[in-house]
Amino acid sequence: MGMTMTQKILAAHAGLESVQAGQLIEADLDLVLGNDITSPVAIHEMEKMQAEGVFDRDKIALVLDHFVPNKDIKSAQHCKCVREFACKHEITNYFDVGEMGIEHALLPEKGLTVAGDVIIGADSHTCTYGALGAFSTGVGSTDMAAGMATGKAWFKVPSAIKFNLVNRPAKWISGKDIILHIIGMIGVDGALYKSMEFAGDGIQYLSMDDRFTIANMAIEGGGKNGIFPVDEKCEAYLKEHSKRPYRIYEADEDAEYEAEYTIDLGALKPTVAFPHLPENTKTIDKVGDIKIDQVVIGSCTNGRFDDLKIAAEILKGKKVAKGLRVIVIPATQQIYLDAMEAGLLKIFVEAGAIVSTPTCGPCLGGYMGILAEGERCVSTTNRNFVGRMGHTESEIYLASPAVAAASAVTGRISSPDECQEVNT
Repeated sequence: MGMTMTQKILAAHAGLESVQAGQLIEADLDLVLGNDITSPVAIHEMEKMQAEGVFDRDKIALVLDHFVPNKDIKSAQHCKCVREFACKHEITNYFDVGEMGIEHALLPEKGLTVAGDVIIGADSHTCTYGALGAFSTGVGSTDMAAGMATGKAWFKVPSAIKFNLVNRPAKWISGKDIILHIIGMIGVDGALYKSMEFAGDGIQYLSMDDRFTIANMAIEGGGKNGIFPVDEKCEAYLKEHSKRPYRIYEADEDAEYEAEYTIDLGALKPTVAFPHLPENTKTIDKVGDIKIDQVVIGSCTNGRFDDLKIAAEILKGKKVAKGLRVIVIPATQQIYLDAMEAGLLKIFVEAGAIVSTPTCGPCLGGYMGILAEGERCVSTTNRNFVGRMGHTESEIYLASPAVAAASAVTGRISSPDECQEVNT
């Protein structure tokens, strides 16, 4: 029986000729990731294990991105813990204020994740790197500790669901609309502990930023991981960003999938996930009249350059609706610089938005955009659970950068086309 992309990668890293769904394996790790929230727990677990050191200081990445620059004493203590650990063990890939970015945008940009890798991270959106043809998945801090100490992790080999993406998407349709459509279709547990494997001629029309977005939100459909085939566009990205060798794996023709879906990208409309689950989706024409109080454009899902460029295209020459707060968060320092050089930051500020240092901040209700009781936010982040961005009686509407920017101009959830008719 043939294997899927994910199964081939896991088999290679377990030193096995083949694996099958449900099999327990121990695999070698190419990268172990932690942030300022999850790393301190892992560090304390390593101390309990009495580990002598880390397995490879070049294969651990510690990124301070959730509550930095520190929002309070507790977050400062957490960062101090990670900083001291990184110094003690001479961790090569340690990213602090001034160098850091939102982890899942930063690591591919730095060339630390490549095709064929096995990557674990103590953050659920570690599945992002599947856009590069890698197997990457989130784990708990205890597993992160074991990974840092031994360079290995246990996995149950996942079964797979195949998503055939076909045809060219219309203008304004992005990776966010595609993945929200899929999650709305299968539900938040539709791919529970399964590999979401993407295929089809429609992939050629997706930018790498689109693919990162889709892989990033595989976890929101319950997926163990999301993964894309490595094509010319992906290889060009790998060669531009990384000096590491990579290995391309392709699914066998007789690979077994639990289910297959075909998504006609040309038929999709801008899609919004209503409170309080990512599966609660509606197309923009079914949204209705919903007034909002805040817009957030950023996060590990949609804080990349293409996302900012699309938002700026819509906001250029317009003004944020009166009484509305708009927060734009470039995902890394490099993206910040690129956006500045392209004139995007000027567009945001002149429109009435603010631009933040890279941070996860508002996405998890940390800081830089907490919601009060009864407030509504259109956000390009990945989760809209109860209380996710602040008060338990606030509401989060997940959308693409295009819809978020359009909504910022009108003051209510709006389509990009509708926004173009607004004169300011």
